[in-house]
Amino acid sequence: MKVLLYFENQKWIAQSGIGRALRLQQAALGPVADVTVTTDPKCRDYDVLHINTYGVNSMHMVKKAQKMGKKVVYHAHSTYEDFRNSFFGSNLLAPLYKKYLVALYSQADALITPTPYSKSLLENYGLTQPIYPVSNGIDISKYEPDEKRIQAYKEYFDIKENQQVVMAVGLFFERKGLFDFIELAKRHPEITFIWFGHTNLAIVPAKVREAIEHHPENLIFPGYITGDIIKGAYAGADLFLYPSFEETEGIVVLEALASKQNLLVRDIPVYDGWLVDQENCYKAEDLEDFDQQMMAILAGNRPDLTEAGYEVAKGRDLHQVGEVLSQVYRATLDEKALPFNENGTVALRLTDQNA
Repeated sequence: MKVLLYFENQKWIAQSGIGRALRLQQAALGPVADVTVTTDPKCRDYDVLHINTYGVNSMHMVKKAQKMGKKVVYHAHSTYEDFRNSFFGSNLLAPLYKKYLVALYSQADALITPTPYSKSLLENYGLTQPIYPVSNGIDISKYEPDEKRIQAYKEYFDIKENQQVVMAVGLFFERKGLFDFIELAKRHPEITFIWFGHTNLAIVPAKVREAIEHHPENLIFPGYITGDIIKGAYAGADLFLYPSFEETEGIVVLEALASKQNLLVRDIPVYDGWLVDQENCYKAEDLEDFDQQMMAILAGNRPDLTEAGYEVAKGRDLHQVGEVLSQVYRATLDEKALPFNENGTVALRLTDQNA
């Protein structure tokens, strides 16, 4: 079968989670024997439109596919919940955005969303078509700790011996827990904090812009960085601290786990069932809890859970993701529903190729 992957305004979304999803989907589907992938929006001989974005052109692509009798799979990366506390005016627009998402998603023959948690949100919107939780996935091989990358990261940031580093990755959104990260940096000037990622300050609320512009000296905002530097940071930092309040999965969390990095996240529902506190990660309830847990981990007073975390990432390797996507496409074409595992994920049926 032939699948058209459609991402609107690819240049604009390149630095976002959806931008990463494009690259991950292409990589996941590449080795799948029964799937041919195209990203050409002018293509007409495809079987399934797998659409990932929400603009006017995306809506046009759905209408066009329906007129041609094609099946449509909408990838629900975004929800009302994770739209709030993001851009300037997002909370005011959030109810309208929810209606818009429902109008778009309801046109699809099936929905894909990263986790059982985000599936539950969509079901609460009243959407009734099949909804399949499929991880965004991670290419394990690209995040194996590498001393050359670690050294490149240390040289780039001039990290000295015994200098402790706490890192995070994300857009400049309040929802990402940015204010808590900044407050932790203020409390601990002896520790270096690095927040990778960038958002145009003209489109964020004034309080976010002010916090970024007046950050403490031990907090670095290097912007959007790819390649060896950030991969070296994932592996070479002392802690990946991700205080986000709302996610549909968190690709950066998978990247940290695949890098065998210590992980401290906020205890929020999206991680239920796959991230377990004190088994494969550490979780915190609030700022004070983050502070205490962070200092205990950095002091070596908590067990090393990196190998257990790495196993979680392995379970979301792109090879498995590609096979699940293939089965979702096939089920949609055949107008059949796929079974689920006890944890709410799609039950992968082994084939001769991957048995």
